[in-house]
Order: sequence, then structure tokens, then C-alpha cells
Amino acid sequence: MDKIALKNKIRGLEGLTNDEKSALIELLNKQKKYGLVWEDKPEDVEERLRDELPVLKEVKERFIASDAPDAPNHILIEGDNLEALTALSYTHAGKVDVIYIDPPYNTGNKDFVYNDSFVDSEDSFRHSKWLSFMNKRLKIAKGLLSEKGVIFISIDDNEQAQLKLLCDEVFGVQNNMGIIVWKKKTNGNNMGFIPPVHDYILAYAQNILNLSSNEFGYPITEDYLKKTYSNPDNDIRGPWTTTDLSANHVGPYYPITNPQTGTVHYPPKGRYWVFNEQETLKRIKDGRIIFGKSGITNPVQKVFMKDRTFKRLTVESWWDNHGLNQEGTTELNNIFTSPKKFIHPKPVKTLCNILKISASRKATILDFFAGSGTTLHATMQLNAEDGGHRKCILVTNNENNICEEVTYERNKRVINGYTTPKGEEVAGLKANTLRYYKTDFVSRDQSPKNMRALVAASTDLLCIKNDVYAEALFAGKKINSKIARYFEDKHTRMLVIYDERFIAAIVELLQTIELDERGKIKVYTFAAGRYAYDDDFIEVADKVELCALPAAIYDAYQHVLPKRRPKFLPEALIDEENEEGGLR
Repeated sequence: MDKIALKNKIRGLEGLTNDEKSALIELLNKQKKYGLVWEDKPEDVEERLRDELPVLKEVKERFIASDAPDAPNHILIEGDNLEALTALSYTHAGKVDVIYIDPPYNTGNKDFVYNDSFVDSEDSFRHSKWLSFMNKRLKIAKGLLSEKGVIFISIDDNEQAQLKLLCDEVFGVQNNMGIIVWKKKTNGNNMGFIPPVHDYILAYAQNILNLSSNEFGYPITEDYLKKTYSNPDNDIRGPWTTTDLSANHVGPYYPITNPQTGTVHYPPKGRYWVFNEQETLKRIKDGRIIFGKSGITNPVQKVFMKDRTFKRLTVESWWDNHGLNQEGTTELNNIFTSPKKFIHPKPVKTLCNILKISASRKATILDFFAGSGTTLHATMQLNAEDGGHRKCILVTNNENNICEEVTYERNKRVINGYTTPKGEEVAGLKANTLRYYKTDFVSRDQSPKNMRALVAASTDLLCIKNDVYAEALFAGKKINSKIARYFEDKHTRMLVIYDERFIAAIVELLQTIELDERGKIKVYTFAAGRYAYDDDFIEVADKVELCALPAAIYDAYQHVLPKRRPKFLPEALIDEENEEGGLR
């Protein structure tokens, strides 16, 4: 009997409570015939999320503005990445095109902290703690990826094998795009019998069937075309290159005779011609199969640039010219006047290559182990190079003030410009904005008071979700911020209603507003349930897109939050608590 059938049988059992049935099904889900099995180790941050809901709160004084029109909005979140990912599950579910992370490698040398303690090599639960830590985060990350989204994860030999099995389980083995071996240094410093000079970058797709070869790989540049195609014989069909006429799969095997010299050619040993004899003769006559410049070498086929069907170049698994660790350290030290004690920051070149092969020019990029902030630096540099409008989200904690003093400060200087320790002036990438957020919390109990508190605390979440941040007059009027707030830019209009008692007055103002190319106004209104007062907005239904809060946030969070622990109260108190909604 398979698991699905067994689950259905459990659900139909009589004499068991629903809680008992759920417990049995949960136990069944944990049983595996094959795969990665580890002992789950609870995290302190996970325990907090059993009682509190994370939101994001902007630190206004750290906002970096741009005078450039339509500059991309980049986001830096200070906080535990499990909390931040939970918040992003509301703002960015299915919206992230590329995730890159460089998690702790769990070397046993104080690089991995679990519940505020370093995990050393003698910890018997070292690998279990790391797998528990990664599993929770990767499961949420999967829900953030778009239909064509991809994730790249840097790792070394300490956890590569375990991470591969974990990713096979989370993303599906069928969505494994391959493993890149990245040469990170020129020598291994005599470390062990076989000194390592490489790391791995695991690549997975949300759904590999949604990707095509024209959507993944290095973009083809004019420089590449000039180097690859030429027209030495002035062929009227334009520039061309040559490709092999044979292949290593079974196919036609026959002699090809050079019509000029009479020389007979056969495929190399173990190979076969790609065309049948009739097609080959046709292509020789048409000048599409030639015998080299001298006319006596093995036959090759001409491929004309005008007939090129591919738009991207294939990515190979061996990266030996894609940046070194030392380059990352040098880049960071050049940005700051005094060297930062940061272990192996990734070089911008490495991240640029990852983004080039996987991201469109309008991609949303996420790094929730942001470290020194290289991913944002690379995003902005790539935008400057190719005119892209990529947006980047960084998440990191503030351990040893890393978020404030390294991640933020680095990218602030990259945007504004800086002077290297040698006195060289580096121009800023000014066509970028950066907003700084911290994680904050609201009680998870769904009492009326807490529900209103969540809506009040979620304005920044809504701005991030809709990528609109400029507060404006509403229908030409300034409205009380305790009642509602209105935001707009040239792409989006958004209204957040905190006090539903004023909906009638707001509808009157909405009647004076005209629809434009921005489409409907997104209206978020406080409601006790999922009903967003549609009947009250009936007169302006063609102008608004309604959403009830906080129900939409609860719905998004319920799929990623840990289960609440049951509360056991005296029977006499239960009715009283239910009236306040405190047991939900």
C-alpha cells in the first residue's frame, strides 16, 4: 500500500480524534524508504515563530535615493533569514527569478552558528543541525521561485554530498540542472593529501520543463559573433563558421569524395556522418559542406550566422576563469579605507557570471545569506554594463555588526562612489536605490487587537510586495494616516485602509479618480475575515482590486510557519479565551 492510500485509510479510521489522525499522518510523512534522514534539531528562531509573526520595518535614515528615473529598488533586510524568508513568502511568493546563497559550509571551524553557539567538529549532531537549518530555509525559498526560477548554492566538500540529497528532495531530482565546479584559488596550501582548490555551485530549477536553452546560458554578444563568424570567401549568405560533420551516435557510414581532388573521406573511428548520403551531396553542391581552406582536409559544414537559432551559449561545469577568492577580498578591501575581517567574500566576477547565465535583465534576485553583499554589487554592476533593470534582495543578520558596517556600507559606497586606499576614485553606480529593513514582530494570536496591529505593521510589506514606496495625496487630499495611506508611482497605485468605518468616504473619493495606464488601484482593507467589503466598493468596482487584511498575510504565512504548540487551560477559561480569539 502506498503512502497516499495509507493516509486516506487513516483519515477514515473511527475512534480516533482529528489530532490523533494528524499525528499518525505526520509520523508517516517522516518515514522514508530511501533518501536523506536526520534528527531534526529545533532552532530558537523557529520557537519564536510559533508565537509571533514577522513583518518588515523600514529604517528610513538608511534609505539611499537615486535621481535616475525608474531606478531599480534594491532591498536589504537585517534579521534572521528564517524570519525574513517568512515575510517574503507574502511579498514575493512565485516572484523571484534567481536565488543565490553562500550558506555556512559547516567546516567545524566556527563558521556555523546554531542557537547562538558555534557548531564544532566534535558535535555529534553537527550534520543534523546543519541539515535542519538548511531544510527549513530551502523549503520556503522554493515557494519564492518563479515558474522559470533557478537557485544556485555554493558549498564545499564538508556538506556537498548531504546538500545534493537535500536539494533533490526539496526541489526534485528531475530539476537538478547540474553542479558547477568553481576554482576558487590557485593552490591548496598543502591542506591534506589532496589540497582543495575548488568549491561547488549546485543549480536547481523550480521546474526544469519551463526552461529552454534560449533562457539559460551566456548571452551572445557582438564581440562573440565577431570572433566566431567571418566571411573569408565572401559568401553571399554572409558570415559563417564551421562545425563537425560527424557525431558519436550511430548514424550513416559511407565515403565522401572531395569533388575537387577526388580524395575519399570516412568518419573518424567510432563516429558517423550526421547527414545521409543524398543530403551530403546536396550540401556539397550548395557550398554548405567544404573541405577546409586548402580543399584537402576532412569535410566540415558551414553554419551561417543568419541561420543561428540559439540565443545563449551553453554553460560548462568547470569554471577556472570566473574569479578567485582573493579577488573578492581585494575588492572588499578596496572599498573600505581599512581592511574588513571577512572570510572569503565571493568575487563580483563569479556572481556576475551566475546572473548572466540565469537572469533576464528585469529579474528579481534574492540572496538570503548575503554576507558582504557581493550579490547586490554584482547586480548593480551588471545593470550598468547591459542596461538591465534587475532588482536584488539581500538578507543577513547583524552579527558583529556585519549588516550595518559591511553589507550596507559596502553597497552604499558602490552606489555613491568611493576612493580606494591607494587614492583611486571609483565612480558610483548611481542609478540604484537601496532600502534598509529590520524584522519586527506581532503576536500570532488572532485577537481583534492583534489583527489590527498586524495590518498597521504591514504597510512596509505591502510597499515591497507592490514595489511602490512614494506616499502621495489621495484624490488631491491629505488623509489621516490612522485611517488610510496612499502610495503611487508611474507604474502602480496602492491604498491601505486601516479603519473600515471610513470606507464610504473613501469610495466617494475613489469616484473622482480616473483609470489610467497603471490599471486598477490596489486596495488593501482591514477586515475581520476574507471579505474585503466588495459590496461597499460596488460603485467603483471597475477601478479597484480588493484584498482583505490580515487574512491574506495569515494565508501566506500558514504554509511556512512552524505549528503552534497546544495551550492547555483550565476548562473554565476556555470560553473566555475563545471570545478574544486567543486560542487560534
